[in-house]
Amino acid sequence: MYRLSFFSFIVFLFLGCAPAKLPLTVSYQAYRVNAQVATDTGLQHMLSPYAATVNSTMNKVIGFANTTLTKKMPENTLGNFMTDCFQKMGAEKFGKKVHIAFMNQGGIRADINKGNITIGNIYELMPFDNILVLQDLKGDILEQLIQHNAAEGGWPISSGSSYTIKDKKAIDILVDGKPLDKAAIYTVASSDYIANGGSNAIMLKAIPQQNIGYLLRDALLEYIQQITSSGKPIEAKQEKRVIKADE
Repeated sequence: MYRLSFFSFIVFLFLGCAPAKLPLTVSYQAYRVNAQVATDTGLQHMLSPYAATVNSTMNKVIGFANTTLTKKMPENTLGNFMTDCFQKMGAEKFGKKVHIAFMNQGGIRADINKGNITIGNIYELMPFDNILVLQDLKGDILEQLIQHNAAEGGWPISSGSSYTIKDKKAIDILVDGKPLDKAAIYTVASSDYIANGGSNAIMLKAIPQQNIGYLLRDALLEYIQQITSSGKPIEAKQEKRVIKADE
C-alpha cells in the first residue's frame, strides 16, 4: 500500500502551487534532408512494416487517364473533372439534385498525369481532409459567388453551367443550362472550406450547410472507381464553361 509522508505532501503542495513558467525565447535549427544525411537505421527498421502497408495501399491502381489533366485559368480539364465529380457524388450521397458544383483554384494541388492513376495520386491532388457540403443558395447569393470567382480569374464549375469574364465580371451566366434566376433557389456543392468563407467566399458563411462527413478525396476515389468499373478511361475536355470575353 502506498503511503504519502508528511514531507512528500509538503513538497507536492509546494511544487503544485508554483507559478507556470513560460519560455522567454525560442530557437531552432534547420536541417536539410538530402542524400548526404546518414540514414537512421533504427528508425528505418521501426517504420518499415508501416511503410510497406502504406505503400501497398497508395500504389493501388484505380483508373487510367488517356491524357494529362492539368489546371490553368480560366478553365481547365482537371477542374472540370473534379467539379463534375462533386456534382454527381453530391447528388448520389445526399439524394437530391445538385445544380452546380465549385472548386477553388488554390485547392487543386497536383495534376493527374497520363497513365495509371493510383490512390496515392489522389492524395497528392487532394491532401487536405476537406468535406463535400451542399448549400441551398438564393440566386442573388449564387451570383455574388460567381462574380467573386470571375474577379479572381475563374474557378472550375460543373458541366451545364457557364459564364464569360469581361472586365473581371461575370456575364451571360448559365446555371444548369438556364440563365441564372436571382429569385430561384439552387443547390450548390463545394467544400466546407469554401462554404465557411475560405478563398474570400464570405457571402457563403451565413448559409446553412448540409454535411455528412464525406471527404472530397473519397468522392474522387469513388468517382474514378465508378468510371473504371464501367470500362471507361478517366478524361475531361475544355467545354468553354468559363471563358474570357477577348478569347
